[in-house]
Amino acid sequence: MKLSALRGNERVKEQLSQQERGRGLSHAYILSGPEGSGRHTLARLLSAGMLCTSQGEKPCGQCPACGKVLRGVHPDVSLITGSGAGKTITVDQVRALRSDAYIRPNEGQRKVYLLENADQMNPSAQNAMLKLLEEGPRYAAFLLIANNAGGLLETVRSRCEELPLFPAGRPAEDEDGRERAAQVKRMADALERAGELELLEESMRFAAKRSGEEFSLLLDSLEVELGTRIAQARDRRRLLRAVELVKELREAVRRNVNANQLSGWLCAGMFTAL
Repeated sequence: MKLSALRGNERVKEQLSQQERGRGLSHAYILSGPEGSGRHTLARLLSAGMLCTSQGEKPCGQCPACGKVLRGVHPDVSLITGSGAGKTITVDQVRALRSDAYIRPNEGQRKVYLLENADQMNPSAQNAMLKLLEEGPRYAAFLLIANNAGGLLETVRSRCEELPLFPAGRPAEDEDGRERAAQVKRMADALERAGELELLEESMRFAAKRSGEEFSLLLDSLEVELGTRIAQARDRRRLLRAVELVKELREAVRRNVNANQLSGWLCAGMFTAL
């Protein structure tokens, strides 16, 4: 994705770009972080990317749809806020949103809803939102803007992908990115040529003590890394099988299967099929 307008946050940019190239963007994201972290910038860019009509990198920033989104006048993008200063989104507003979501888009292929201060919604409003996240129409997308994702019910969080954002210039972010790249390379090396015991050990390290969100991001990066190796691989069949298993694991993570339970599954799947 074309996300240069978002300062810093390379990890999130990488995650979204990989998703767009691979399985496509999710229908629901939590954009969490403090003031100045770029939550609203990313919300606009994601909305534009979902509605962009360009055949190239999205959002192009040039097509009529991008222009309308970035100016805040696209009829298929709705910002939902509390009814007054200091007020949060109510259950009645969520119910109205739910009714609106089942009306087909006006101009684009999708309808995008931005929910301001989603972490401050009370449990009733969040539970009303839950049904929409679970059963809403395929063309509807939801961007939950939050200061702290921990303020959202776990049931809501489990049905969204979280994009944690930080103010630009955070030193730890570059360090995290380098370490993640090294982990992905080691795992790809093991999938490409390691024996069963070595692969199991590396798989356990790869999944150790990770949240579902962290593990899902690593799997996205791993799929891209494996894809770049297939053309030059001595054993293309083995790498193709690895890519299939990574996709299966990612779906299991979205179903809340514990990451640590999946290392054995990955190893068994590789050597049962070969």
